[in-house]
Amino acid sequence: MRRFWLMVMLVISTVAIAWAQDIDQEGRNEVAGTVGRTFISDQGVPNSGLANSIINHGTGFSFEVNYARILRGSDWADLAIEVPAIFNPDEDLHYFANQVPRQYNSFFVTPAARLRLFPEVAVSPWVSFGGGLGHFQASSNLVFAGKNTGNRGATTGVLQGGVGLDVRMPWRVFPRFKIRVEARDDWSGVPPLNVNTGKTRQHNYYVAGGLAYRF
Repeated sequence: MRRFWLMVMLVISTVAIAWAQDIDQEGRNEVAGTVGRTFISDQGVPNSGLANSIINHGTGFSFEVNYARILRGSDWADLAIEVPAIFNPDEDLHYFANQVPRQYNSFFVTPAARLRLFPEVAVSPWVSFGGGLGHFQASSNLVFAGKNTGNRGATTGVLQGGVGLDVRMPWRVFPRFKIRVEARDDWSGVPPLNVNTGKTRQHNYYVAGGLAYRF
C-alpha cells in the first residue's frame, strides 16, 4: 500500500508539473483596461411634495482595470478567474430640491469566474459572474449650493454579471493583444443621497471598450 500511494503521489506530482509548464508556455495571465460610461436608472422620491420628484443621473465617464488567470483552456473554451475593478469618478445628480449631493464617485471590485468561447478565433464571446464590494463617496456640496452635511460614504456588497467580446487585432498585429468590448452590471446598494427613494439596491451598467493583453 505504501508503494501504491507513493506511485499515486508521483503521478499527481508529474501531472501537476506538466500542467504548470503548459500554463507557463501558453501564457495564462491576462490584464485588460477599458473605458466607457456607467448608466444608472433615474429614481423617484416618494411623498416629496415636489411636482417633479425624480433624481436624474448622468452617464459617468468610467474605466476598468482587470486581471485574469486562465485556469483551464482548450480550442473551444477557456475558464478564468478574473478581478474586474470599475471606477466611476464623477456621477452627476440632478434633483429639483437642494437636498441631494451634486455628484458622487464609486468603485466596485468583484472577483468572478469567466467563461470564454473559442478563445483562439477572431471573435471570442464571454460571460462573467461574481461578487465583491463597492464604495460610494458623495460630494461635499449639494446640488445647487451649500455644504452637504449628510452621510457621505457607503460601502456595499455587489453582485456582478457581464458579457463581452474579445476581437483579434487585424492582420495579426500584436498577437498578444485583443480588442475588448464589454457590458457589466454591478448590482449594489444605494449611494448616500440624503433622501429616501424606497430602494435598497440599484443597477450600475458599465458599457466600455479597450484592450486585453495575454502573457
